[in-house]
Amino acid sequence: MLLGLALLGLAAGLMAAALGQTASAHWAWCVGTMAVVLPLGWDVLWRLGRGETGVDVVALLAMAGALAVGELLAACVVAVMLSGGQVLEAHAAGRARRDLSALVSRAPRQAHLFRDGAVVTVDAGAVAPGDRLLVKPGEVVPVDGIVLSPSAALDESALTGESVPIERRAGDRVRSGAINGAAPVELSAAARAEDSTYAAMVRLVEEAQAAKAPLVRLADGFALPFLACTLVLAGAAWAASGSATRAVAVLVVATPCPLILAAPVALVSGISRCARRGVLVKGGGALEALGRVRTLILDKTGTLTTGRMRVSETLAFGSKREDEILRLAASLEQLSPHLIAQAIVQEGRARGLRLVAPERVQEVAGRGIRGFVEGREVAIGTWEFASGSAARAAQQRAVRRRTHTEGAASAFIAVDGSLEGALLLHDPLRPDAARAVRRLRRAGVQRVLLLTGDHADVATMLGAGIGADEVFAEQAPVEKVAVVRREVSHGPTAMVGDGVNDAPALAAADVGVAVAARGATASSETADVVLVVDRFDRIAEAMGIARRARGLAVRAVVAGMGLSLAAMGVAAWGWLPPVAGALVQEGIDVAVILYALRALVPGRGERIHPGDAAAPFREAHGGLRPQIARLRSLADRLDFIPAAQARAELAEVRSFLEEHVAPHERHEDATLYPAVARVLGGDDPTAPMSRSHLEIAHGIARYGRILDDLPEEGLAPEDLRDLRRVLYGLHAVLELHFAQEDELYLSLFDEAQTPPAAVRS
Repeated sequence: MLLGLALLGLAAGLMAAALGQTASAHWAWCVGTMAVVLPLGWDVLWRLGRGETGVDVVALLAMAGALAVGELLAACVVAVMLSGGQVLEAHAAGRARRDLSALVSRAPRQAHLFRDGAVVTVDAGAVAPGDRLLVKPGEVVPVDGIVLSPSAALDESALTGESVPIERRAGDRVRSGAINGAAPVELSAAARAEDSTYAAMVRLVEEAQAAKAPLVRLADGFALPFLACTLVLAGAAWAASGSATRAVAVLVVATPCPLILAAPVALVSGISRCARRGVLVKGGGALEALGRVRTLILDKTGTLTTGRMRVSETLAFGSKREDEILRLAASLEQLSPHLIAQAIVQEGRARGLRLVAPERVQEVAGRGIRGFVEGREVAIGTWEFASGSAARAAQQRAVRRRTHTEGAASAFIAVDGSLEGALLLHDPLRPDAARAVRRLRRAGVQRVLLLTGDHADVATMLGAGIGADEVFAEQAPVEKVAVVRREVSHGPTAMVGDGVNDAPALAAADVGVAVAARGATASSETADVVLVVDRFDRIAEAMGIARRARGLAVRAVVAGMGLSLAAMGVAAWGWLPPVAGALVQEGIDVAVILYALRALVPGRGERIHPGDAAAPFREAHGGLRPQIARLRSLADRLDFIPAAQARAELAEVRSFLEEHVAPHERHEDATLYPAVARVLGGDDPTAPMSRSHLEIAHGIARYGRILDDLPEEGLAPEDLRDLRRVLYGLHAVLELHFAQEDELYLSLFDEAQTPPAAVRS
């Protein structure tokens, strides 16, 4: 409204002046200026009473001085500039609003109680300690409680960040905010709703936001020195010459338009660029703070990892092949709502396996599921459930070691009472995570910390993989806030997270960055920056944009102030009258604004990546990986399967390597690597990757020679040893090579991203 009034006064005055109506023009400019001066004066007085100052003080004095000496046009122009800058900042801040709406809306509001032999629904606030509760499948646990059922499978990722569902036994304590799994669970309430874990988390976010220091605008830091210089020069010019005209000329030239517009224009341009890359920045202050970050704290689940469970490997213990084990498991799991079941079904469909409808299905919460698939009895679940034995065996020990060290979940599969294999599931690390961390370090981040509620072994391994300086594992929300506050006290700190459990830490950081590609969450409501595309490396890109925008803003302000100070010196000597000074100042304004607008375009060091060249190869990896996993599995089973079956499977692996892997690698060398080399520059930058292709080709050739040399009568121990050696070697080289290439492809593959509807709305 103020901008509209100022623009109306300026336009009406210019029109009246053009028609020769000087008095009307003066009145229009005066009204347009006063529309801004009066509310601005009240705001400045209120801020001065709190000990705050800023660019608005300089603008107020400039407008008041111009009005006092009759420079009404200059006063109105300053009013338009000031209100326009405020509109730009308000528009940037209005992209998203920081509040607790998502966090509060997720809080459980109802509870189901057992009363007089019936189940009644009451408000969560009416639950008292000792009440017996029923939590239905998919519901949020309303209060902290003790498990009364034999077992319960709970999704506690909102509280701990741990993506693997947690099994709780009778007598275990559970916290409010966890999501119940596939079967109803009975609990004994241990606390009231207001005293439970989730309510404490909401209070923690409120306290963190209240304690967070307000972000200071960049221009405000220059305002006080500029004001002092203006007053000193104007006063000195008046005292030395005895003429108020010189002081007026100094005030007119000192109009702080570089401060009022240059910084907001550069910052809003940076915000616009970030938005085009799928990163929403909530205001110029947040962008400035992002550009100053020196310490980056990362959550694990959903931030460094994808946040979705995926079948990573199928292990076969007997004669059945991996695809058949997965097909039977996926067919049975079609009727289960469990998160692990959904991942198994998705993997079966992704591999194109023929899934059939199961029969006589029975699911035991926290243990597994059993049913019939094509007339065969299939059981999937824990070792005890699938094998029928509580005693540990070699297969179970091997699987347990891998799940513990890799942070994975496992499901054992039995067919007709015989244990046939197991599925390993994990939340995979984002392929771009390590590269993004390296890019963040190049952008100026000095310390990278991993902060997670996950187990120490998994967190340590992941931290080493991305090059973290320090790892904090098994951290509750209140402990995360303590770590963030400690780092904030040492320097500008950003926290990156995606879940409800991260919201307090995001609110406590100088800059909270929410990964919200799969929809708006409590973290996106409390964060300063929201990543709305499923690309972790965009955080590094946004930080680079922020640093460039802030640098341009600083340079524009300093250059504008320097030119203004030079013009003020000329005016103080009497060589620049007020009218000419106003024209000079407008020229300075245009120059610094055009300079600040450079933040809209990429800098010289930002390159455009040849995404179209990389996309087909990146997609091909997804189809090749399941078959590559077969190499190690077949090597593990060679001692346990009949010779005829071994020969058949070895021949299939040979066909896969020679007809799919080898042509894929040759095609990369011929078409993709030259494009990569043109982008990277230098002398043969893809030589190490091409060397990997050579090693893969040698391994495939060696494998073929071993198969050609196998005796007809059977497989000798020496043959098995050589086959295992080459299969293990090929598996390791291919896995490493694919991981390296995926990281490279993501830096080149720059697909068009559209923010999810939930976030856009």
